[in-house]
Amino acid sequence: MPITTALASSAPSETVSAAAIHAQDLVKKYGDFTAVDGISFSVTRGESFGLLGPNGAGKSTTMRMIAAVASRTSGQMLVAGLDPEQQGPEVRARLGVIPQQDNLDEELTVRENIIMYGRYFGLPRRYLLAKADELLTFAQLEHKANSRVEDLSGGMKRRLTIARALVNEPEVLLLDEPTTGLDPQARHVLWDRLFRLKESGTTLVLTTHHMDEAEQLCDRLVVVDHGTIMAEGSPAGLIREHSTREVLELRFGMDRNAEQAKTLEELLTNTGRDMARTDPYGSARVPDVAVPTGTGEVGFSHIEVLPDRLLVYAEQAEAAMEKIHAAGHRPMTSLVRRSSLEDVFLRLTGRSLID
Repeated sequence: MPITTALASSAPSETVSAAAIHAQDLVKKYGDFTAVDGISFSVTRGESFGLLGPNGAGKSTTMRMIAAVASRTSGQMLVAGLDPEQQGPEVRARLGVIPQQDNLDEELTVRENIIMYGRYFGLPRRYLLAKADELLTFAQLEHKANSRVEDLSGGMKRRLTIARALVNEPEVLLLDEPTTGLDPQARHVLWDRLFRLKESGTTLVLTTHHMDEAEQLCDRLVVVDHGTIMAEGSPAGLIREHSTREVLELRFGMDRNAEQAKTLEELLTNTGRDMARTDPYGSARVPDVAVPTGTGEVGFSHIEVLPDRLLVYAEQAEAAMEKIHAAGHRPMTSLVRRSSLEDVFLRLTGRSLID
């Protein structure tokens, strides 16, 4: 679906109002600093949508405007068909919000945190007692129901924050860097809980600078840098559009990487040049001798030079490695991997996702 949708009049169209979230030319300035610079996007109900970018890209600021806790400088936004600035309480009642930092009450028990949060929405205590048990089971925290929050691990606290945000049965769940600081096992447990929410029809909107998280959780995403949208699409679609299928990582030493990049680029480019001759009878071109097809065989695209390594982008990274070895080049280490969203971001912005 297109990333932008024009608003032809002050009254939202049926398509726009039916979206879970719709932003048009959204701008947020703090004095002379522009945190969000005219971005436009729409999120379909039931979709898992991501804002991917480095720290300071404008992701959290966008989330705060969606959550009706920060005003916009200009542009238009609708959340569940409502304007967050004009109908803030109604918008917040439809949202669940997971902030970057857990803001749980450390002095209360796990169950009490859910019940107290539900009271902010005016929900009756009888309802909350049953709802708390349901959410603790969902978060796999029923055995910690009467424990104080300060006794929980980081992963448990994160799951409790999500469970608490679901107490009002929100239409949209906003997750700002949901797994920051968690170990790999805790991250995967949390991903499992989010997959379950997605399957139940909850709209998920998350910010992250972890490319593997975005690939796992997002149906569609926008890559944001310096407050602007650089690209939009599904994770697989963005990789196909902006990168090669594989990447070869090479380390020659920090003082040699840049010099080696020039040599390898020439090697991988030259071996792909057409070394054929024309048949004198006018038939198709045929090779003089059997030669490697180079860029045709390897699918070489380009090389990125990072401080500690080279990234060789090629459709067939193993074939590129063979050519490099055959030419007598011996890197200290080498690794073949598939392209990722981080490679997409590096190509679009010239810098890594994690700044």
